[in-house]
Amino acid sequence: MEFMSYKGYPLVRKGDELYYGYMSEPYVIMLHIEQAKEIEGISVSQKVTFYQMSTDEKRNPIEAIVKHGERNTLLDALNVGYTWLERAMQ
Repeated sequence: MEFMSYKGYPLVRKGDELYYGYMSEPYVIMLHIEQAKEIEGISVSQKVTFYQMSTDEKRNPIEAIVKHGERNTLLDALNVGYTWLERAMQ
């Protein structure tokens, strides 16, 4: 199965939640669209909360959250998430 990607990392969406990154890496970014509005028939996000999470299945979901943030657009949130993933790889 081939996934959409952004800046070389896979991006998977289910409803208002998106996961960004590889589950085989130490961290992924979970994004949640809090608010959206319709513009010319297209739903556009207005508030996105996002979290850098450990992919270690032994950690409970609350402890797995390493960082969190909020942005007004999905693109801004993805760009911050990309930076977090790149820093985590170093």
